[in-house]
Amino acid sequence: MADLWNSAFGWLGNFSVSFEYHWALLLLVAIPVLWLTSYQSMASLGPGRRLGALLLRSLLLLLIICAVAGLQWVWSSNKLTVIYLLDQSDSIPRAKREVMLEYAIKNVEKHRDATRKDRSGLIVFGREAAIEFPPYDENLPVVRGVESYFGPTDATNLESALKLAQAAFPEDSARRVVIVTDGVETLGNAGAVAQQMSESGIGIDVVPIKISSGSEVLVEKVDVPTDIRRGQPFETRVVVSKYDEPGADSGPVSGRLRLIRSVGASEQKVTEKDGVILDKDVNVFSFTDQLDVPAGYMYRAEFIPEAGRDTLKQNNRADAYTFVRGKGRVLMIVDWTDPEAYQLLEQSLQRSDIEVTVQSSNELFTSLGELQAYDCVILAGVARSSGDSADSISNFSDEQLEMLQRNTQQFGAGLIMVGGERAFGAGGWTNTVIEEAMPVDFQIKNTKIEAVGALAMILHASEIARGNYWQKKIGQAALEVLGPMDYCGVVTYDQQTGVDKWLWGGSTGMVRVQNNRQIMISRMRAMTPGDMPAFQPSMQLALRSLKATRASLKHMIIISDGDPTPPAGGVLSQFASMGVKISTVAVGAHGQVGHATLKNISNTTGGTYYEAKNPTALPKIFQREAMRVSKPLVYEPEGGVSPAIVFPHEVVQGLSRDLPPLSGYVLTTVKNSPLVEVPIRANKPTQTENQTILATWQYGLGRTAVFTSDAGRLWASQWTAWDGYDQFFAQLVRWAMRPSKSDAKFSIATNVEDGQVKVVVNALTQDDSFLNFLDMQAVAVGPDLKPLPLVMRQVAPGRYVGSFASEGAGAYLVNVLPGAGMAPITAGASVPFSDEYRIQQTNYTMLEQLASLEPDGGRAGVITDPLEAESLPNVLESDAYRGGLENAMSMQDIWHWCVLLGAICLLGDVFVRRVAVDYLYPLKKAAAYLRPHERAADQSRQESLQRLRNRKSEVSGEMESARASARFEADPNASSTEIDELNTTKQTTKAGGGK
Repeated sequence: MADLWNSAFGWLGNFSVSFEYHWALLLLVAIPVLWLTSYQSMASLGPGRRLGALLLRSLLLLLIICAVAGLQWVWSSNKLTVIYLLDQSDSIPRAKREVMLEYAIKNVEKHRDATRKDRSGLIVFGREAAIEFPPYDENLPVVRGVESYFGPTDATNLESALKLAQAAFPEDSARRVVIVTDGVETLGNAGAVAQQMSESGIGIDVVPIKISSGSEVLVEKVDVPTDIRRGQPFETRVVVSKYDEPGADSGPVSGRLRLIRSVGASEQKVTEKDGVILDKDVNVFSFTDQLDVPAGYMYRAEFIPEAGRDTLKQNNRADAYTFVRGKGRVLMIVDWTDPEAYQLLEQSLQRSDIEVTVQSSNELFTSLGELQAYDCVILAGVARSSGDSADSISNFSDEQLEMLQRNTQQFGAGLIMVGGERAFGAGGWTNTVIEEAMPVDFQIKNTKIEAVGALAMILHASEIARGNYWQKKIGQAALEVLGPMDYCGVVTYDQQTGVDKWLWGGSTGMVRVQNNRQIMISRMRAMTPGDMPAFQPSMQLALRSLKATRASLKHMIIISDGDPTPPAGGVLSQFASMGVKISTVAVGAHGQVGHATLKNISNTTGGTYYEAKNPTALPKIFQREAMRVSKPLVYEPEGGVSPAIVFPHEVVQGLSRDLPPLSGYVLTTVKNSPLVEVPIRANKPTQTENQTILATWQYGLGRTAVFTSDAGRLWASQWTAWDGYDQFFAQLVRWAMRPSKSDAKFSIATNVEDGQVKVVVNALTQDDSFLNFLDMQAVAVGPDLKPLPLVMRQVAPGRYVGSFASEGAGAYLVNVLPGAGMAPITAGASVPFSDEYRIQQTNYTMLEQLASLEPDGGRAGVITDPLEAESLPNVLESDAYRGGLENAMSMQDIWHWCVLLGAICLLGDVFVRRVAVDYLYPLKKAAAYLRPHERAADQSRQESLQRLRNRKSEVSGEMESARASARFEADPNASSTEIDELNTTKQTTKAGGGK
């Protein structure tokens, strides 16, 4: 049926029809059956009406069959869309990338057919792919370089580029991609995607890029034993390869070889040699080293070749990780402003034969590997941010907090927090991942306990560089420190209205944080404060709200350049009389006057003055100042508190139930979890959830605990003379430490291959029998500190294997927990550099395979000569807009129009069969008017007809009168001839449709 249509209506050009369900066309046999069965039965209609009714019924049946078959309108397009895929990875020199871009622009300009509205597009790719120019019916714009972000350039992912092109193609044109690459793909599988594209009718052309490496030096790896004993010498090997192009021999390469060992931020040169000769394709250099301190060590080998003997610098370095485990070690972090505050605790642990390393909060660890040397970390009364000047403030970064959390949750190390007046919620740890890891919340949600603070902020920082950005960071840092019951308000100057106003809370301004934290942060991100002309209006606004706020401690912070008019002395006196201290931060102050104004405000009210020369210090300052509002969490009741053991726990095993008194501790709230155990509580306050002195729980693979009082100098002075002091803290630390010994023997090895890190663990019992069916829990952490899935499966007796993907260069940490009560196994894996920086040749084999694919309904693509600056004119002769692809077809359903027309045909069929119409009467009447004598005869007939009508009316009246007299008599005056003539004329008029 479709072919019949297309042959009959070929004059429509690119338009044709098709059917979705061709089997339904078999129903067309019903049309001749209809004629056979209905022709005789409609004989009473007369020949004309019968023919009309049959035609209408046939058309109705045809339309219904077309609707059932899913009639579609098909439009064919000879337009062509070409998308160019340009490889921008590091394996291709930048000069060649510019030639590639020039080729794409000029090829479109030369071959695109504007009359048929051909389209062009451009996609660039490295590790990822991005659309530089979407397909549109114009030439590519002339640009000097690529502007789209397509991820790191340390990998080639042609697969992602092909998928993106396939999704970007319009449906109303033929499609072709032109791949410009060296064919060396380090990620993905382009062949499979290209096959799918060809099956969907997409053509593939290829323009090769020839790689010329010349002489190249690669540091392949650093081989360090994974199981190193403390104090025992071991051998480290560095493997360096020398490469020359086939047929060329550049001779030996000399250079400098350096081996560096690092622990955290500290580095030490193991060796550095000049004049090292590479005279083989693979060169191995050995060094002897010895490690006396248990820790995680990173070894980095570098080779610096002589000038002109190397192309890529990214492959001249390799890293390796190893770990030396000794007996249990503890890292104790103390506040750098008071490093001796927990000396008594340090000495107590050392008396209990626990090795302790003390670290100040301004010289913190820098990597997760550095923490692997310790089985437990103690945060000894340390605040998250400490210091009293803008230059000296130091704090735990978000990355360091995440390292502490992962060290416990995923690597099984213990984490203990010991209290003090700058610990827990009073130390700015609220709403951090450390709070999440602890068995208690650092916030007090009980309204019966007056541990509420109020913080007002006046932000005037619009004149500093990126001032609005830093104000948002400042506000967020301050809000993170505040608890849910604390109040917070922000005053800004509205440049449009010229008045100071609260950022939230209406005229009150001060609002409880509670569930409003995210809303407050959102308001800060959207604010645009102006240049405040005077301090007094904003300070009076804050003063009124602070007076009306029910808080046990109130504080205010001002950040400004000191330019606004100073406030009156009376306003500052009111703040001082209320006990509200105002800390000021000078940023870009206008000379001595600005500094003097801000200093006077802070000195008069007892606050702190900061001069921030670096905007990055601002969040730390505000975080530090916001901690003042949390001081009510420090609980020092008159007469102190009496702690007691209320739950049997191995930490308090062997201790008497009644413990020495404490003069204070930091209030917390026990988490609502069945895993939390509270062995020690105080007798005050009355709410049990806030009486916690000691709480413990299991967190991931590790254990965490809190001791909310200090270790002796401030609140627990009577504990230092107690004979159970050493026993208590030793048992607490040993309970939290991860196991350091196992009853079994384990060995672990890692290997990097094809973008995967393979982990192999061999497990034996003490008598060297295979240890089978262990439920090993494992986790790997990448250089970005994000966990990677690692599942260990037993593949042989005593042998367990797992693997994970390594998506970037750097050090990966692997931690395997063999089973309950067993010491974890830690290893490292180093990915020296991406395969993109290895010696590669242009992969002509893969490129030829891509070009040889035949698209469905079309011809195979072409592969041009290698693209160089010199060969550009020849390569441009290849027409990417040539034919050879099946025209694009677009379809539109029109079966619903068939239903509508069928309904009209049905009404026509009913009309023809039910109403008799002389279809020739209008023609006859028109012909009569065209002939004068016929018009006269017609007029005579009309007059005669009118006389007959009049006479008929008279006869009808007389007949009615006769009926009334109950007797019928014919009118003797009316002739029978006239009556017969009248009746005959009447019948003729009805048949002709006349009046």
